[in-house]
Amino acid sequence: MKALVLCGGKGTRLRPFTYTMAKQLVPVANRYILHYVMDHIKEACIEDVAIIISPETGNQIKEALSKNPWHFNITYLLQNKPLGLAHAVKVAKSFLKDDSFVMYLGDNLIGQSIKEFIDEFNSSHADAVILLKEVSNPEMFGVAEVDEELNVKRLVEKPKEYLSNLALVGTYVFSPIIHKAIEEIEPSWRGELEITDSIQKLLEWGRPVKSFILKKWWLDTGKKDDILEANRMVLDEWINREIKGQIDKKSKIMGRVAIEKNTKIENSVVRGPAVIGERSMIKNSFIGPYTSVGNDCVIVNSGLEHSVI
Repeated sequence: MKALVLCGGKGTRLRPFTYTMAKQLVPVANRYILHYVMDHIKEACIEDVAIIISPETGNQIKEALSKNPWHFNITYLLQNKPLGLAHAVKVAKSFLKDDSFVMYLGDNLIGQSIKEFIDEFNSSHADAVILLKEVSNPEMFGVAEVDEELNVKRLVEKPKEYLSNLALVGTYVFSPIIHKAIEEIEPSWRGELEITDSIQKLLEWGRPVKSFILKKWWLDTGKKDDILEANRMVLDEWINREIKGQIDKKSKIMGRVAIEKNTKIENSVVRGPAVIGERSMIKNSFIGPYTSVGNDCVIVNSGLEHSVI
């Protein structure tokens, strides 16, 4: 099993942030979104990972992964234009060869490991397994219609009439036959090769396509409001108390708060869950729950909560 992580695209929905950074590198609880993705791939015991990058932000992605604490064998593949998810698979064909692979959008955050999802692929002998999540607004997503045994019957992109409330999360596992399906499809009205059309082609051929329902949360961090919600979810579930900085006697640190080294807290209250990065100064201030303060920040005479600074 290999992994294909998509870090191309222009991130237009996240502007102005993405004028100067890749959308996969927007920080959530002071970590890149992409690093959470890589954690999940590591948990699935995958070693060979290809990263699809764009000309605009490729160097940023490389820099963000340069330390490689996961010890992956990383291959970077350039997608010159964002011509669709299926096009990204075409770009990666020489890397993927005849191996099965998990495809993961680099700006997606999910609240559980993908190992169980991959185990479903291995045990079902399907040619594709797609990760789905129940949503309240299925008209905004690509959705799947499934039977009682979670076999996928059809996929529809942003249906105008109700078909299903099961949205495609943006994480898939494929057998090598997906390459043949991609060769058979045409660009959509957007001018892109859609992965949903490729999966639909497998269904037309009678190939088995299964689904896996995500039990925990999923956040597509492509919009600004989703960044605050992602920050809240990660702080709620994954942050432990860890104080490395300097706290004076007038300050109170309450609950699950992580404070990095060389940071000073003076005459302030920090109420968790919260994280504060390195070399920052918090003085005469209140930092409330669900707040992330990055590296090299100065906060004086201020009150903050439910914020990303």
